[in-house]
Amino acid sequence: MQTNMNFGATSQSSAIEINKVLRNTYMLLGMTLAFSAVTAGISMAMNLSHIAALVMTLVAFGLLFVVHKQADKANGLFWIFAFTGLMGASLGPLLNMYAALPNGGTLIMQALGGTALIFFGLSGYALTSKKDFSFMGGFLMVGLIVVIIAAIANIFFAIPAVSLALSAAIVMIMSGLILFDTSRIIHGGERNYIRATVSLYLNIYNIFVSLLHLLGAFNSDD
Repeated sequence: MQTNMNFGATSQSSAIEINKVLRNTYMLLGMTLAFSAVTAGISMAMNLSHIAALVMTLVAFGLLFVVHKQADKANGLFWIFAFTGLMGASLGPLLNMYAALPNGGTLIMQALGGTALIFFGLSGYALTSKKDFSFMGGFLMVGLIVVIIAAIANIFFAIPAVSLALSAAIVMIMSGLILFDTSRIIHGGERNYIRATVSLYLNIYNIFVSLLHLLGAFNSDD
């Protein structure tokens, strides 16, 4: 009887901790996305160059290692905002380029709407179904490696069709990662809300950029 009581107490404690991680993750995710939108807007207003965007992206990915290292400390919050702020600012030149296209504002809003629909739909499904999507980890990692290698190769070949295929593949892989990362939180595989936020943020970021590329390409064909 005592063993059963201890097990029940442990399970309840674990569920409370998981709910806390989920709550903190979604709250921090919303804040970092809002901050990224602000820095993107500032970057657009300053009309920063694509070279500046590349530098900010490289610095941001350097900060990514700092975020993961500091995630268990109080200053982890500062570093995640520094990271997401730079990632948002790096979008400025890209957004300005698409905004200059016919119906550019509509394209950007469609990409935002599509990204939100994908995230809330998949994350909501993982939360309500409680399914364990950890089995997808290996497949998604292999897919990500293949996409990275193909993207590097396409820098030299610059084949438009391959670029579009890569964007579509990124949307699919990042969608799978939303299920995978949300499932890890639900099942206790990720107990740090800063690391969880970074994972979901990168999924959303890459889906948005890839959808924007796809929508822009289809719009140019009209």
